[in-house]
Amino acid sequence: MSETKFLPFALPDIGEDEINEVVDALRSGWVTTGPKTKQFESDFAQFIGDGVEAIAVNSATAGLHLALEAIGIGPGDEVIVPSYTFTATAEVVRYLGADPVCVDVDAATFNIRPDAIRAAITAKTKAIMPVHFAGLACEMDEIIAIAREHGLKVVEDAAHSLPTYYKGKLVGTLDSDVTVFSFYANKTMTTGEGGMVVSKNKDIIARCKVMRLHGISRDAFDRYVSKTPAWFYEVVAPGFKYNMPDTAAAMGIHQLKKIRRFQELRETMAQRFDRELADLPLILPARPKDAGSNHAWHLYPVRIKPEAGISRDDFIARMAEKGIGCSVHFIPLHRQPVWRDGYQLTREQFPVADAAFEAEVTLPLYTRMTDADQSRVIAAVREILGA
Repeated sequence: MSETKFLPFALPDIGEDEINEVVDALRSGWVTTGPKTKQFESDFAQFIGDGVEAIAVNSATAGLHLALEAIGIGPGDEVIVPSYTFTATAEVVRYLGADPVCVDVDAATFNIRPDAIRAAITAKTKAIMPVHFAGLACEMDEIIAIAREHGLKVVEDAAHSLPTYYKGKLVGTLDSDVTVFSFYANKTMTTGEGGMVVSKNKDIIARCKVMRLHGISRDAFDRYVSKTPAWFYEVVAPGFKYNMPDTAAAMGIHQLKKIRRFQELRETMAQRFDRELADLPLILPARPKDAGSNHAWHLYPVRIKPEAGISRDDFIARMAEKGIGCSVHFIPLHRQPVWRDGYQLTREQFPVADAAFEAEVTLPLYTRMTDADQSRVIAAVREILGA
């Protein structure tokens, strides 16, 4: 390996504002859910706009679980999901005793295909869970139209897509039932671990609030800061422990303030990759095709064409030898033992997702990358592919 410093696949972009806010939380004595979480929720709802409410949780997985529970998913139900996603999208369906029904994706975007959704609907189908892969929105108009036609709920897995616009509307304000964002360490903004549930449906928000913290009917923070005795509470449902602590929310307050600039930086880097890799035997990421749409560029996924003369796995190994980290997004659900064996899934059922996985590699793209860092990545890719 080169003696040059290793360039990782992703790094969070955390500044002094975040650090100082976390220190303030620690010094305040409120290290669990408290005033900073309240502020982060309020700021996030205001950022998304259009009258949404926002519920901070300790992961997007927790948020998806709460969202499905709030719309009434239970044993015997089916929820349609893309095979080309992380396991969290499907596992939250099983948490509730329901079954994830995997369908294939679009060859250009890796997003769930509306025609595949329509073909998978049965009498047991209760919801559709589109995943906005890499930061590019799914065909939401068509998906929502299908849902309305069949009386289905729509829960958007927006882990990759902040801030993503679809036909002029920010993801989180579309006509779905609920949207869930992720703030994991490598996302477009981070709280270390964390997520946010967003909805305009007050019943969904109310249920998520109760279930987020043990099914308690009152906000624990309100009880603890009350100036008069307020020890009494009631447990009205068998809830979960999904609250976001103030130490995490403190980071989110300032990360959110930077998200527009972060997206602009990611867009600039994606455009440079597009220009300087265009002549190589690669399939570059899809771009938005509709007016008023954009890409959050959480990921920059490319596919290696057969004429490149190198496999995806060998390409990643060669990049590592040059001190550059890459990743793969994703190993599809139909290849994972729990889903493959549990639902008798085969590669032949998902030809697009399977072929995409065989060729896909995600190049480093994050806001702490310098021009020199990106030049290293480009030079390495060009050298490996013989350009």
